[in-house]
Amino acid sequence: MLRNVKWIIVVSVLAITFVANATAGEVEVLHWWTSGGEAAAVQELQKMLQNEGHTWRDFAVAGGAGANAMTALKSRAVSGNPPTAAQVKGPQIQEWAALGVLTNLDDVAQAENWDKLVPGVVADIMKYEGHWVAVPVNVHRINWLWCNPAVFQKAGAQYPKTWDEFFAACEKIQKAGLIPVGFGGQAWQEATAWESIVAGVGGTDFYKKTLIQADEQALASDTMVKALDIFKRIKPYTDRNAPGRDWNLATTMVIKGEAAMQFMGDWAKGEFTAAGKLPGKDYDALTVPGTADAFLFNVDSFIMFEVKDPAAKAAQKAMARLILSPDFQVAFNVSKGSIPVRAGIAETPFDAVAIASMKDFEATAKSGGLMPSMAHEMAVSPAVRGAMFDVITNFYNSDMSAADAAQKLADAVREAKM
Repeated sequence: MLRNVKWIIVVSVLAITFVANATAGEVEVLHWWTSGGEAAAVQELQKMLQNEGHTWRDFAVAGGAGANAMTALKSRAVSGNPPTAAQVKGPQIQEWAALGVLTNLDDVAQAENWDKLVPGVVADIMKYEGHWVAVPVNVHRINWLWCNPAVFQKAGAQYPKTWDEFFAACEKIQKAGLIPVGFGGQAWQEATAWESIVAGVGGTDFYKKTLIQADEQALASDTMVKALDIFKRIKPYTDRNAPGRDWNLATTMVIKGEAAMQFMGDWAKGEFTAAGKLPGKDYDALTVPGTADAFLFNVDSFIMFEVKDPAAKAAQKAMARLILSPDFQVAFNVSKGSIPVRAGIAETPFDAVAIASMKDFEATAKSGGLMPSMAHEMAVSPAVRGAMFDVITNFYNSDMSAADAAQKLADAVREAKM
């Protein structure tokens, strides 16, 4: 009798193993999370997927805030060999879906109750013609100013709440022989600082008119001239090695006390965390002057390309399900520096900066201050965004006047819309 029971157990185990192996598949995942904090965050998803028996083939493309990765993705797609999953966000999700190459994720969404867990403003970006075609991973706040308190203390400077206070602090820090602003001279980093300044100078209504609606009259206005002037005034307070510097290297300058501040989204916090630094002690996160009532957001997401292999489909759907699971939402966002995109996640595992961000996310959603980031591909078409980038980077790196830049901005956007 015992021998028969043992045999039944062995047969059952073999059957289960066969089924698991039969449904186990591989996902090739294209992403641009390659810095310390980002790499640690994405590894959490890789581990969870592997624990379910699937294989993760990493296709990481560094640099350009995803621009290099998108170039690689287009090349693969044109050749008829796209990856299984790719990190894509904002209006580009709709563009890929319109080509008919994405997997419909409605079955996973229904089973996991995504429509009740994910805020509507985010869910709408993830859908095409009412169907889920992408999975949101997190929410990033863009309009942060990261500060090293030791540098401020050494220079006798105070944390700024206004632009006058900001430049007064820069003067003191520079006179103390330190770099006021750690900066990476790349187009997307310049645009990241600029859009926060636009929100800080013009307010939420002006931001919406200029960087969401791309209103040409507002883009050429005196308010935009003022925002551009403030943006240009930052450059003398950066160092001569800023051009071309990657964002995480600029963050490292603040971590090491070489620079006092950095304009950057909250993925920078992942670098502080990876370096063993604590908020409120080793660094502080302030909202960019004038933007306390604004939350410029960026949502990372993955699209899934249509595949024929049943095992690969199973791996895709497992990956989609795991991304919005509570365990991954906590593990990923604690490492990445962002906040959960799904509702119902406890604040307990998160630090003070993340908790403040979670509260502001909820508050600005009610007040109207929750706004998509232009610089991070959430607000306008790629053509309009590219036109803005060209003008802003040319203005920042030349002797162009703010008035001329505002008019060029309006003209470039008008042409991009044609």
